[in-house]
Amino acid sequence: MPVHVLSEGAGPGAQVPAHLTRIPISLISTSTNCSKKTVKGKVVRKGRLVSLADDNFILKTVIQEEDSQPDATSINVVLLGALAKDFSQAVNQGDVLVAAGFTVGKSPTVHKDKLHPFNLLLSGDSACVYVSRPPPPPDPRSPLAAKRSSTLPAEVSRATKAPKYTYVKLGDLKPGAVVNVYGVVVFFKQPFKSRGTDFCSTLKITDPSNQKICCTVFSEKLDNHPKIFQIGDIIRMHRVKTQFFNDSITLVNTFGFSVLTFDGAVGGPVEPRASSRSFYIDQEDHRTVEELRSWAASQAVLPSAPTIPLSAVQPKAYFDLTCQLLARADIDCTCTLLRVWDGTRCPHSLLKVIVEPGAIEGPSSFSAQKESLIANILAYDNHVESAKQLKLGDFLRIYNLRAIPGSSKVPGLTSSQSEEVNHLAFHLHGGTAYGRGIRVLPENSPDVQQLKRTIEGFAEDDELNDELNDELNDSALLEIWSTPPESLTDAGTAESSTERSCGHDMQPTTLSRLKRSDPGGVHHVRVQLRSYEPQRLHQALKLYCSKCTSMQDVPDDELVAGLFSEASGDSGPCTPPAWALSGRVNIPGGSSGSSKRALSVHLSTQLMSEGKTKELIILMGSTLAETCRLASGYQNIVPVRSSGGQLTLLDLSAPFLFRGRKRYYGCRRCSQAALREPSAEGVELIDEKIVAEALGVQLLKFCLLMKLELQDDTDTLEVFLWRDAELFFSVSAEDAAANQEAQDRIRQTMAFLCSPDGGTGERPWLDLCLSAYRAADVEGQNRTCYQICHTAFTKLQT
Repeated sequence: MPVHVLSEGAGPGAQVPAHLTRIPISLISTSTNCSKKTVKGKVVRKGRLVSLADDNFILKTVIQEEDSQPDATSINVVLLGALAKDFSQAVNQGDVLVAAGFTVGKSPTVHKDKLHPFNLLLSGDSACVYVSRPPPPPDPRSPLAAKRSSTLPAEVSRATKAPKYTYVKLGDLKPGAVVNVYGVVVFFKQPFKSRGTDFCSTLKITDPSNQKICCTVFSEKLDNHPKIFQIGDIIRMHRVKTQFFNDSITLVNTFGFSVLTFDGAVGGPVEPRASSRSFYIDQEDHRTVEELRSWAASQAVLPSAPTIPLSAVQPKAYFDLTCQLLARADIDCTCTLLRVWDGTRCPHSLLKVIVEPGAIEGPSSFSAQKESLIANILAYDNHVESAKQLKLGDFLRIYNLRAIPGSSKVPGLTSSQSEEVNHLAFHLHGGTAYGRGIRVLPENSPDVQQLKRTIEGFAEDDELNDELNDELNDSALLEIWSTPPESLTDAGTAESSTERSCGHDMQPTTLSRLKRSDPGGVHHVRVQLRSYEPQRLHQALKLYCSKCTSMQDVPDDELVAGLFSEASGDSGPCTPPAWALSGRVNIPGGSSGSSKRALSVHLSTQLMSEGKTKELIILMGSTLAETCRLASGYQNIVPVRSSGGQLTLLDLSAPFLFRGRKRYYGCRRCSQAALREPSAEGVELIDEKIVAEALGVQLLKFCLLMKLELQDDTDTLEVFLWRDAELFFSVSAEDAAANQEAQDRIRQTMAFLCSPDGGTGERPWLDLCLSAYRAADVEGQNRTCYQICHTAFTKLQT
């Protein structure tokens, strides 16, 4: 709970953690280290709760130190998010509070209200408020009151008791009540995205009353959801509401909801996994957890084999796997490859998945011994986004994984791999049925500790095989060097103008041999550039969406200017967001003597309170030229228009953000754009990623795409330069979109490699690394494509 209301008469310091120390209001400044500090004061003014968006609120209050002059020691306190809502419902004017986990910002109203020059900002999980209120005066006519006041010493009457919770058995639940419950998990789904902004968790629990109750948890933050690892875990939920649905009682989280989960193994440590940083457990909780563990074990609630190692997997089985992530690669927008291991060897032949070189995150290969223990898991649809959040080395539990025999169907770039029969493939299908999903396990999990011991045992065996592997590699090298390459005439002695960084150990091949070879893999060639397109290099700049993998041209200035002109013409009255302060800004004329215009701007109150006034402005009614001129004075400009009396973003065909000379675009297909206030908590610099995330915009990435025609003495070959184009030119595509020097470097490079004045024989030789892969063309036919990778241009003509 972010707001802790103490028992009546208890001072707010009674339950404040002992490691926190109080600081007087008069000593507060932006240089104050607030990490372990508290501020105590009486609520002398309480503002109304303002809703900024769904489940997002702001509230302003004023506190002053007790027994002091109000003007000198009163300070504004701004509360955000769920904390503001809790404060509005739980705190009254006249209450005494202790605030912790706050940050300090400059007060934008100091000259108006004459209060402290700084204010306190409370938001996020670390912020909390402890509140006490004076007890109601006893009725002087009551003899009991008189007796209590005369017999109890002051320190006893003000003592604070630990919170005492009452738990309802699942068999005694009645609809329409807010209750606290304990239960054993018999089914669960990992949090999944709902149709709104929340994530949703569903689970089913039971207890000795033998009632099975369905529970649903909605929350925008994943940390607020139950941390359930397996069936049989014990769960404690506070403040859940009972409802009657489909002829049965169900539970749903309500205001103030909190949850703890415990491992269900009998005899294990009673260590809670909490949804909030502040919670309370006592010996009664320990006793309840142990009783539920013993009961569940006697009733066979726990599965006989919660997870199955790779060594025990059987074809056609659905199973849960505890493993470690070694590498990852995006196959396409609907499928991600996870390379995992658990230190055991699957007894069946496993499907090999070939991905494009450079597309894999992590090591591309391992020792032969370790490679035999690695499983390739294909995660589909909604699990693709979950897989992107994983870090290499994470310990995972993958739920409802399917072992499919005889499968060789792999989407995307691997469709050309040879047919494999009697191979086992592991698929994590889309959806959340049967609890399907991925969970990162903490390092202190007993299952992780056991997995580490298994993996460490393999590592010792692997070291013993290193010397044998080295001998085998040496003998293989002899065979490679004894095979001479095809003749490359004078190309073999000519100096190269490029440098490969791939690390592949192979001889160059000719283009004719390359075109006759099997699709797939990587190849080294020594070639010249015969031609390239597009000739106009600004047409090589593209916008790429990493989510839907679409690519589009960068809109030209004429189109963008038209969108701005249309938006500036619709500048009727509108209501700014509650979190914004409105004003006017003068736009300088484009030439001397031209008139200046004043346009509407809106600033974030939070950023202003942190002294970041110029880091973000929301600009309405400007033309493209005016926006570009104004961009030199502000770090981030978000252009908006009036629509239905509200501020909205421009059509995403136009840039949604200007940062100096750079413009940023969003994907129209993947964005859920809405005007919201960016959060800059703990952020030194607000960049395009923070703004895009706040606005619900899927950021498009600038990239370079060119088609080159290569030649050697044997043939010609068309290849693409895309993924490693920035490496090749030593220029970022984003800089090339805004920087003349970067554009000139690309032009000079191409002019040197493919001079229009000289013949093809005089053009420089290039050592290139090419990757070959299969892809569908515009007619849906599969063909072999080639792409330059791991190569950088190193020499410009002087």
